[in-house]
Amino acid sequence: MRKICASVAAGAAIALAVAATPALANCYELIGCTDKDYFKPYHLKQLGCQPLWDVRNTIYKENGYCFKTAKAIKYFGNAGCLYDNAADVPLSNVERHNISAITKVERSKGCN
Repeated sequence: MRKICASVAAGAAIALAVAATPALANCYELIGCTDKDYFKPYHLKQLGCQPLWDVRNTIYKENGYCFKTAKAIKYFGNAGCLYDNAADVPLSNVERHNISAITKVERSKGCN
């Protein structure tokens, strides 16, 4: 019985630690992590329009944005979202840089 109680207590401690931890950023082999690596345009230019869209919107999803388009809602969902306006989403300087860099590359490629 003591072994089961210790196991339950350990599981509860892990669950509490995970619940208190912010969402993890996504990391990509070619470009780096969304929250700590400044994406370089020459790396981003190697990606197609869909992957660029995915990465840009992943940054918004990681930070609580509530998506408006059917495509984004279907892909990311809105569970746990907090911000209806993209300008209200609290982004770090790295995340702002990365969204800007992705948007510039999307424009240069003619992505929609």
